[in-house]
Amino acid sequence: MSLLDNLAKNVIDGNAEGTKKLVNQALDEGIPPDKILNQGLIAAMSEVGRLFEIGEFYVPEMLIAARAMKGGLEILRPKLAEADVQPVGRVVIGTVQGDLHDIGKNLVAMMLEGAGFDVIDLGTDVTPQKFVEAVQKHQPNFVGLSALLTTTMPKMKTTIQELEAAGIRSKVKVMIGGAPVTQKYADDIGADLYAPDASAAATRAKGALL
Repeated sequence: MSLLDNLAKNVIDGNAEGTKKLVNQALDEGIPPDKILNQGLIAAMSEVGRLFEIGEFYVPEMLIAARAMKGGLEILRPKLAEADVQPVGRVVIGTVQGDLHDIGKNLVAMMLEGAGFDVIDLGTDVTPQKFVEAVQKHQPNFVGLSALLTTTMPKMKTTIQELEAAGIRSKVKVMIGGAPVTQKYADDIGADLYAPDASAAATRAKGALL
């Protein structure tokens, strides 16, 4: 097994320490950072997403693998910057105003990072205005809105309306998700994408870049 295949296996297995060790080893051996990213970390998270979609992995396994990937990415990120390796896209993500749930949102953020996106995580209880300001500042391809409560879902619509009022709605794709959220709701409020889970969020965001 090659070093990068072994790295990918450690990520899939959720071995955080092994992942960090192998990223450092790959760098020490002179493997280009973008190759480590694409053939090690991103390849691993693609496989994690596949295993989730066919029912062999569940949320806990995906979360453990994503955390291992994130640990490796933190070591790799400065090297990627030095080599001027560009992300595939940029996402601003947050849980909408009034909602303090973050496990699902965090997993989506990690899966997006694992797919090669630069992710700006605004946290929880994010006001529509904060989303607008973040879109103006970071100029992302996507803004991701998460809600776990039916009572906070209307803030998704409000955020889209605020993006329109600021004149920037056409410059960013809006992706929404969360336990009570549906494709119908996404259509009703004018969102561009709906993702039922973190794996789908990463897949659909990459697909929408094309």
